[in-house]
Amino acid sequence: MKKILRLVMVLLISMIMASGCSNKTEDEAVSEAKEMARTVFELEAEIEANEEVNGLPLYIPGQLDVQSEEENNLILEDGNQTYLVFYNVIEDTKSKLNYESAQSDNTLILETFEDNEKFGYIRILPKEEEGYELQVGVGGVKITTYTTKRKMADDTEEMMKMAKYMAFMDH
Repeated sequence: MKKILRLVMVLLISMIMASGCSNKTEDEAVSEAKEMARTVFELEAEIEANEEVNGLPLYIPGQLDVQSEEENNLILEDGNQTYLVFYNVIEDTKSKLNYESAQSDNTLILETFEDNEKFGYIRILPKEEEGYELQVGVGGVKITTYTTKRKMADDTEEMMKMAKYMAFMDH
């Protein structure tokens, strides 16, 4: 029942965002992104691998292309939007190392999520020319991109799915 309720919540939030929220305020966009991060973090539905990179099965959203791959880093692109993926297989799913390094004085939000199996966070920084720097992390995985108010929650959803999958791939 919990799984169904969480899935319905994710779908409802996605529908609300798709229904013309293009003129949302910064506070609304940040709040929606935070709630999306929490919802996906808490979602118990299994995320399926759909790509293989460096011999590792990964979940990578269909619109993203792998541009570069190294031992602990991936660079993904969707048109002109770049996603930097860092994963440290030495860190476990409850690691706070990336969160601790994400601390900054000018964050719009730095919110944490935790349960018995994992620790995660979302950080949003204002960037004058690029819009917003969005970073999500779970355990030893962090993913960073530049986004807009309009795309912030959608980017958060896909990034949190990737981070959750990658955090558990070797544990």
